[in-house]
Amino acid sequence: MTQLDDNIARATGFLARFAKDGVLNHIGGHAVPAASGKTFEIISPVDLKPLAEVARGDAVDIDAAAKAAHAAFAAWAALPGAERRKILHRIADGIEARADEIAMVECMDTGQALRFMSKAALRGAENFRFFADKAVEARDGKTIQALGQVNMTSRAPLGPVGIITPWNTPFMLSTWKIAPALAAGCTVVHKPAEFSPLSARLLVEIAEEAGLPKGVWNLVNGLGEEAGKALTEHPLIRAVGFVGESRTGSMIMAQGAKTLKRVHFELGGKNPVIVFDDADIDRAVDAAVFMIYSLNGERCTSSSRLLVQEGIYDSFTAKIAARARAIKVGHPLDPETEVGPLIHPVHEKKVLSYFEIGRADGATVAAGGEKATGPGGGCYVKPTLFTGAHNKMRIAQEEIFGPVLTAIPFKDEAEALAVANDVPYGLAAYLWTQDVTRAFRFSESVQAGMVWVNSENNRHLPTPFGGSKESGIGRDGGDWSFDFYMETKNVCFATTAHSIPKLGK
Repeated sequence: MTQLDDNIARATGFLARFAKDGVLNHIGGHAVPAASGKTFEIISPVDLKPLAEVARGDAVDIDAAAKAAHAAFAAWAALPGAERRKILHRIADGIEARADEIAMVECMDTGQALRFMSKAALRGAENFRFFADKAVEARDGKTIQALGQVNMTSRAPLGPVGIITPWNTPFMLSTWKIAPALAAGCTVVHKPAEFSPLSARLLVEIAEEAGLPKGVWNLVNGLGEEAGKALTEHPLIRAVGFVGESRTGSMIMAQGAKTLKRVHFELGGKNPVIVFDDADIDRAVDAAVFMIYSLNGERCTSSSRLLVQEGIYDSFTAKIAARARAIKVGHPLDPETEVGPLIHPVHEKKVLSYFEIGRADGATVAAGGEKATGPGGGCYVKPTLFTGAHNKMRIAQEEIFGPVLTAIPFKDEAEALAVANDVPYGLAAYLWTQDVTRAFRFSESVQAGMVWVNSENNRHLPTPFGGSKESGIGRDGGDWSFDFYMETKNVCFATTAHSIPKLGK
């Protein structure tokens, strides 16, 4: 038996419970079907075969979950930070104990390669440990002194919050949003993406097995236009944290406006990697290839535009093309696979459509540009590189969200900056140069919430994560997460008998 065969057998065992029992909602500490009794089917992108029937929640289920979160809020918010820390660390322990199960379920649910998903559970556990340790200081503020007064700030949890997570790397991103909410003292209603809901079910089970009180974390599956819309409009939900498409973020903002909801959006990107002719070429190639083709290119921070200085453009893109053609496309549970199948036939169709769009606009396909043959006959697409492109092409402006890279030449720093900024998005940018002063100038001027200099996306949890323009609102990470999940209060103490203006005398 090969390692792939063994992995498939193990994954089949993990998935059997979902095939048998379906995927239920979790409200007030209880696993329940949708109130309507309706379900929807999810399929594996590997072979397009059904994985499970999923509860199709709607406004009734969201209402029950919001009420459960509201009822649980006072006690959870009042729990000392040190006690919340213990529970969150136990959740991290539970995640680590089931890391293999989480990884394999995620692979079959999303098509992501095991080489990346094997680390997803560990990243999720790390997120919980990081915010567990911050729970103790979550309410801390500062003292601000002025003549005759001392001001003291403090923070308090906002209340029940809605979390809507995407279908790409859903487990890790769920932990990234939910862990700080719990650490802050908020309760949660989680609506996972309908394409990949399995790991969300595992996560809420782990949390309650670790001692999280019932009702603190509620899970409602369903479609965006039904369960998602009801969540964003519900009056008991004080805020909505969302990761997904920019267009959907705009809809959520409009839906939450009536109840004046606070929103936190991590949205799309068309992120540039800018390579100057003085860069460390080999490292820049490694980083550019990794940031577009890892995770099937289905990541908001992917470097989907490659801006290369004219003098090295041909040689650099030739290296990228050779690497793209050599990437192993295959079954996500194969340890050798680097790119697995895309999430769903609907998304595969979208990605494939850009191959003809790019050609029609005059770009050259230097690698890929077609569907790939993979085991099971699922949604496999070849890693693709477009050359001879310019920034007005649709392949340079629109988020494709697949293993597709568009390479654009530039003359000098001024042109590189203009091209980098000439998109609606502003999530991330990657800069390769040995010129330190240029690195400072460029990173100051590029319109992105995050800039990595001479690096791929190398995350450090205390730093802020988020974008500008159509890439989002707000920041995650470190203390920035608490800015969203908590209210800040200021109390001013007079320290002298200052003169008070007198009226009516």
